Amino acid sequence: MEQLTALDAGFLEVEDSDPHVSLAVGGVSIVEGPIPTYDEFVGGFAERVAAVPRCRQILRTHPLDLRPPEWTDDPHFDLARHVHRVALPQPGRDPELFEMIASLMERRLDRERPLWESWIIEGLSGNRWAVLTKIHHCIADGIAMTQLFAKFGDDGEGGTFAVDVGAARKAVRRGPDLSKISLNPLSWASGIGRSAFGAVTAAEHAAIGAAELATALMRPAPESSLNGPVTAMRRYSVARARLTDMNKVARAFGVTLNDVALAAITNSYRAVLLARGEQPGRDSLRTLVPVSVRAVDRFNVAGNRVSAMLPLLPVDEADPVRQLKLVHDRLTHAKASGQSEGGSAVVMAAKRTPFALSAWAIRLLSRFPQRAVVALASNVPGPRSRQRLMGRRVLELLPVPPIALQVRTGIGMLSYADSFVFGITADYDTAPDIDALAAGIEKGMAQLIAAARTRRRKAS
Repeated sequence: MEQLTALDAGFLEVEDSDPHVSLAVGGVSIVEGPIPTYDEFVGGFAERVAAVPRCRQILRTHPLDLRPPEWTDDPHFDLARHVHRVALPQPGRDPELFEMIASLMERRLDRERPLWESWIIEGLSGNRWAVLTKIHHCIADGIAMTQLFAKFGDDGEGGTFAVDVGAARKAVRRGPDLSKISLNPLSWASGIGRSAFGAVTAAEHAAIGAAELATALMRPAPESSLNGPVTAMRRYSVARARLTDMNKVARAFGVTLNDVALAAITNSYRAVLLARGEQPGRDSLRTLVPVSVRAVDRFNVAGNRVSAMLPLLPVDEADPVRQLKLVHDRLTHAKASGQSEGGSAVVMAAKRTPFALSAWAIRLLSRFPQRAVVALASNVPGPRSRQRLMGRRVLELLPVPPIALQVRTGIGMLSYADSFVFGITADYDTAPDIDALAAGIEKGMAQLIAAARTRRRKAS
C-alpha cells in the first residue's frame, strides 16, 4: 500500500487544526448544453474514474501516527456516492453559480470514503451547465489536479501548458541535489555568510532560501482585515483576462506572465485595503506563491510536489507600471535567493524524519495563529486547447482554491486555451467585498494593457 508523504499528510493536519476549514481543491467546468441525464453522466464517468486509483481508495490511519496513513482500496466504493446533481436558482448567472460553488466547497469531504466528489450543476443561463469537482489537497496539487481533469474529459489526457513550462525548466537548469542539504539551521546562516563572498554550492543556495522563508514566517504582518480567524462559510468570485493580452504586457515590459498576474492582484488588494479604510504598507501583503517542483515525467502522478516563495506584493505603490516592475524584481530575488529550493529542502528533511515526529510538529505549529502570510496566489498552467466533456464543448475552467491558517482570501489562477481566470475564495464574514476584489483585478489588468499599448506606440 502506498503511504502519504509528510507534505500530503500535512494538509490533513492543517484541516484538523481548525473546524472551520475544508482543504479541498476545486475546479469547475462550464459546459455547453444540452445537459446529460444523471445516469448518462455517471455511466460515462465510471470508466474514467476507474482509471484513477485515488478515486477508489480511502485512507487508513494508524494510532498515534506511528506510521504514515496509507491508501487502500475502498471495498464498498460506489460512484453514486460521489456524483451529485443540483440546480441553480434563476436566472442562473454568475452570482448564483458563484454562491453555489462557495456553498459546496465549504463542506468537508468524508474521510470514510475516497476524498473527492463531483457536482453536476444545472440551470445555468445561456444553455449551459457545469461540473464542480472537489479533491482533497492531500491527493493532488494544482498541476496534478489539472492532469486529473484532463483524464475526466473526453480526450483522456490533453496537453497542458504545464508540460511546456516543465520541459523548459528542465532544459534550462537542473535542480540542486537536496540530499546534501544539512538539516541544521545553523548551517543555513553560515551559507548566507559565504554567499556574501562568492559563489555557493547548490545545497548552500537552498539553505539560504530556507533561511529567508523562515525569517519571513517569523515576521508578523501589520494588523489587517485580510488576516485572522475564519468562519465555516465561504464566498467565491472570478476575474477574467485573455492570455494574448497578458503576453503583450509581459513582452512590452520584459517580465513574466506570472508577474503580470501578480501585479493585477496587487493593484486590486491595494484598492480593497483603501476602501476598507486601511493604509497599505510595504509589508502589508506577504503572499504565499506555490512553486511546482514536479518533474515533467511525474505530471500524471498523484500527490503534492510543491515548494513556495513568500514575496511582499507592493500594495504601498500606487502606479500600476511601477507595481509590475516591483513584483518582477521581488519574484526575481525570491527565485535567485533559493526560496523554492529551500522549501523543497524542508520537505525533504520531513521525509527523513520519523513520521510521528513530523506529524506532531505540523499539528502543533498549525494550531498557533499564523500572522506572517496574508494572501495566497497560486498559478496553475491548464489545458492548451479546448476540451470536451460528454461530447459537449467546455467553455471555461474556473479554479477554486481553499483558505486556511488565518488567510482570509485565496486566489487560484488557471490558464485555459486563450483565457486566464482568477478564482477567488474568501471568508464569508470578513470579505463581503469579494466582487470588488475580482473587479479590481480586471481593472488592474486593463491598466497594464493600456500602459503596454502606450509603450509600444512610443517605441515604434
